[in-house]
Amino acid sequence: MKKLNILFTASEAAPFAKTGGLADVAGALPKALKKLGHDVRVVIPRYYVVDKEKYNLKPLQGALGVPMGVMGEIWCGVYEGKIPNSDVPIYFIEHEGFFGRSGLYADENNISYSDNDNRFIFLSKAALQLAKKLRFKPDIVHANDWHTAPTALFLNTHYVWDSDFEDTASVLTIHNLQHQGKFYKGVMDVLSVGWEHFTPQELEEYDGVNLLKGGIYNCDVFNTVSRKYAKEIQTPEFGWGLDGVIRDHKDKLYGILNGVDYSEWSPDIDPYIPKNYDLDNLGGKRVCKRELQKEFGLPQRDDVPLIGFVGRLAEQKGIGLIAEIIWSLLERDVQFVLLGSGEKWAEDLFRHVSYWKKDKFACKIGYDNPLSHRIEAGSDLFLMPSLFEPCGLNQIYSLRYGTLPIVRAVGGLDDTIENYDPYTKSGTGFKFYEASGRALLSTIDWAIDTYYNDKEGMKNLIKNAMSKRFDWESSAKAYEDIYYLAKAKRKCKKYQ
Repeated sequence: MKKLNILFTASEAAPFAKTGGLADVAGALPKALKKLGHDVRVVIPRYYVVDKEKYNLKPLQGALGVPMGVMGEIWCGVYEGKIPNSDVPIYFIEHEGFFGRSGLYADENNISYSDNDNRFIFLSKAALQLAKKLRFKPDIVHANDWHTAPTALFLNTHYVWDSDFEDTASVLTIHNLQHQGKFYKGVMDVLSVGWEHFTPQELEEYDGVNLLKGGIYNCDVFNTVSRKYAKEIQTPEFGWGLDGVIRDHKDKLYGILNGVDYSEWSPDIDPYIPKNYDLDNLGGKRVCKRELQKEFGLPQRDDVPLIGFVGRLAEQKGIGLIAEIIWSLLERDVQFVLLGSGEKWAEDLFRHVSYWKKDKFACKIGYDNPLSHRIEAGSDLFLMPSLFEPCGLNQIYSLRYGTLPIVRAVGGLDDTIENYDPYTKSGTGFKFYEASGRALLSTIDWAIDTYYNDKEGMKNLIKNAMSKRFDWESSAKAYEDIYYLAKAKRKCKKYQ
C-alpha cells in the first residue's frame, strides 16, 4: 500500500498544550504513523501556553489568508516545530485575537470563550489553507473532536473542486461525545457553505448548529477511542442526543483503542518515582509505597491496601459515587490518596475528609505530573469509577505499574481491564457495572478482601497486569487501516 500524506488537525497536542486525552493522542499517534512510513503534518493553535523558545519554534515565511465568510479574509502567522523525540513537523496557527489567551477553551474562571465557534472554524480553515501554502497534498485529513470536525464539511464544499484536495479523504476521531460544538445558527454565515447544509441530517439541531454532527455527516470514516465506546454512543444513555445520527452512520464507525507511551510510563525507567522496579523485582514498589505514604503524611505501613485516584474532579469521573461512599470506605482498614481538581464542592469535600481522617485519607488539589507517577507506583489499587469513559489512560498506566484498577465497566475501561476470577486466578483488575455507590463500595470491598486474604490471587493479578501492553504501534496500524478504507470510500463517491 502506498504511503500516505496525512494532515492531522487538533485543538491541542502534548507536550505543547494539554487539557485531556486528546492532547496525548495528538502528540503520540503522529509519531507512530511516521514510524510506519507516512508523511504526517500536525496543526494546532499557538496558544499563550505554547512556549516558542522552549520548543525552538520558527516562523513560517509569509502570512496565511483564511476565508471566514461574512467576517472576510483573516490573516494569521504560522510557527513550525517538531514533536519532541521525532521528525514529525507540527505547525502552530498564530492569531492574537483568537488564540492569544490564558486558556485553551475557557478563561481562568472556567467560563467558555464566547467566540469558540469562530476560533475553531478559523483553525479548521487555516489547516487546509496551510496545506496549500506548503504544497502538501494530503491523502487524509484527520480531524479530532468538534473543534476541527468542520474540515470534513469544507472538503465536501469549498475544496471539492480544488486540485490540491481532489483525492483527499476525511477521518474524524471522537474523543468525548459530550462536547459537540453547539452554537447559534448565525455560524452558518461564517462557515459560508450554504444554507442548504442547515438540515436536521447535517448541521441543524434545535435551530442551532452542531459542528460535530456536521463532521459525522460529511466525513468518510469516523471512530472513537475504544471499541466499547463505539457501541455505547449508539445508545441514548451514552449518545448525548446524537445516538440516532450515529446509528444512521454506523456503517462508517470504528473503535480504536488509544495507546500508551511506555517511554514515559514504565516503572523500570520512570525518573519521577523513588525507586525503579519491574515484574522480576518488585522491591522498588514497596519503597514507592512507603515514600508515597510519607509524602502524604499517612502512617507508613506495608500491610494496608493503599488506594490511589488521579483525575479531574468531575461527574464524568464518578466523583459523585466516591463522595457517596467515602465515609463508609474509610471505616475499613485502608488508605486513600487523591490528586485532582475540578468542581468546587468536590474539592471542598475531599479537603474536609482529609482533615477529619488524616490517618487514612490525604489529598492534593491541583495537577502535578511527577506526583501522578508516584501515585501510580506507590498505590496497591487504583480507582476509576467513571460514569462514561471513551478510553481512559490511567487504568493502562496502573497495569504497567502493578497497581490493580478498580473500574466501572464502560468504554475503554471495559476494553482494557479483565475482571478477576478467583477460581482461575486470571484477570487484571476489578470491575463493576451499576453506576451506584453501593456497587462501587462492594467492588472495593472485594479488592480489599483479595488483598488481605488471597495472596496468590494478588500475585497473579500483578503479574497479569504488568505483562499487558497497549502500545501506539498497534493503534497506529489500526488507524492506517481506516485511512485506506476512507480513501476507498472517497474514490467510490467520486465515481458515483
